Amino acid sequence: MWVAIVVGAVVVLLLLYLVYTYNRLVRLRNETETGWANIDVQLRRRYDLVPNLVEAVKGYAAHERDTFEEVTQARVQAEQAPGPAAAAEANEHLGGALNRLIAVSEAYPQLRASENFLALQQELADIEDKLAAARRYYNQTVYRYHSIMQSFPPVLIAKPFGFHEREFFGTDERDAPVVSFAQQ
Repeated sequence: MWVAIVVGAVVVLLLLYLVYTYNRLVRLRNETETGWANIDVQLRRRYDLVPNLVEAVKGYAAHERDTFEEVTQARVQAEQAPGPAAAAEANEHLGGALNRLIAVSEAYPQLRASENFLALQQELADIEDKLAAARRYYNQTVYRYHSIMQSFPPVLIAKPFGFHEREFFGTDERDAPVVSFAQQ
């Protein structure tokens, strides 16, 4: 009789652990999806800002057509990136193109003084900060999710219940871009 009670208690504890671990994995998976949605919102804001920034600079620097085309192409590629890794790579290219666009503006003092351009530039800086924060949150959440999924005994639960690893939102940028508005 005592054996049946002990076996029953062990089975109940194992079932409770299974439920707890499953729910924890679901919560972390949902957090990674929320993290990616936050990145997507900031990327969307960035993509929507780019045409306005290009138009502001275009009025002053009409002969810089190659730069405008590069920014526009980079924006389209970034918008169509299928996943976090591809989005990170495409957005790195877009960031470089935007830095070249800002550098073009350095040659036009009247543009640098334009309230519209300054507001767009400030908004871009704000978006970049929010994007960096969203990227950190997402990558931290993916890290926690992977750590739990790959640990023993949750690994015995994760794979059979269809939990899969997520891509990190990586970047190869190691140094902050330098943009100077000094008169030459």
